[in-house]
Amino acid sequence: MSCSNKFFLFFLSFLLIHPLESVPSIIPLNGSCTDKCGNIVLKYPFGSGFGCGHPAFSRFIKCTTSGVLQFSTTSGIYTISSLDYSTNTFVLTDPFMSTCSSMQNSGSFTLDHDDSTPFSIMKQNMFVLLGCSTTSAVFDPKQDLCDSGSGSNVCRGMYSCKGVTGIGLEPNDPISTCCVYDPPVPVGSGYGLNLPRLQCSSYSSIYGFGGDEGDPMKWEFGISLQYNNSYYVDESCKNCEDSGGFCGFSGAHESFACICGNGVNTTINCYGRGNALSGTWRYKIQTGMSIGGIFFFWMMMLFI
Repeated sequence: MSCSNKFFLFFLSFLLIHPLESVPSIIPLNGSCTDKCGNIVLKYPFGSGFGCGHPAFSRFIKCTTSGVLQFSTTSGIYTISSLDYSTNTFVLTDPFMSTCSSMQNSGSFTLDHDDSTPFSIMKQNMFVLLGCSTTSAVFDPKQDLCDSGSGSNVCRGMYSCKGVTGIGLEPNDPISTCCVYDPPVPVGSGYGLNLPRLQCSSYSSIYGFGGDEGDPMKWEFGISLQYNNSYYVDESCKNCEDSGGFCGFSGAHESFACICGNGVNTTINCYGRGNALSGTWRYKIQTGMSIGGIFFFWMMMLFI
């Protein structure tokens, strides 16, 4: 056999032994979506990062490398402490928000709003403004921004806490500097709480009383948000999840994508019927062709 023929056989055998490694892969082989963030289970429309879950959620929510699920707005980054899929609700924790056990000067809170924002503040969520100036607009009788009914009981409860010393007050001080904020516009998306403009030192948010309205140490502190029912799991997403994938999106138009555990994006599911081979099938094909290539190479060498 001529040298040129031997070289051709050697080259062909090399391609068979390294069939898929000879061309650089453009498919990421590491999964980019996870079904948990810390101890919180993630289901559609939530996702662990960009490209995971629904695109309208992905702009606000991400899972940090340390396993903390975070919610971002223009006023800051907040921790999602709990998530309830049965009621479409989740609770935010603001580290600078006051509670009965600890009160401090707070920043403002804003819930961003545009036509694509799916979140709104739960109606039972109460914002309590603490350490407010007596000249604050919240005490203007013409504005009627304070809940003077049940809100008075909430203020008395908050001002009975030892934590009020953190904002320069004494326990059981007069509640004249406290306001359960009742804005004229219904609480919902686009909500903004501007403490400097309202001349208040701190704020607290209560979404439940823990079964005991008389004991503020049992109250449930946090900002409870709800998302609407339009972000449901459709057939494409269900088909993806049934195959072990994560529902997500890709491309400039944020089109639906099924994210498989090995990082492969398909438009259908992770059974190998999408736009790309899954990592498992890729490995099987590569292994089979490599074994075949080795066998072919040695057979040809026997006849040279």
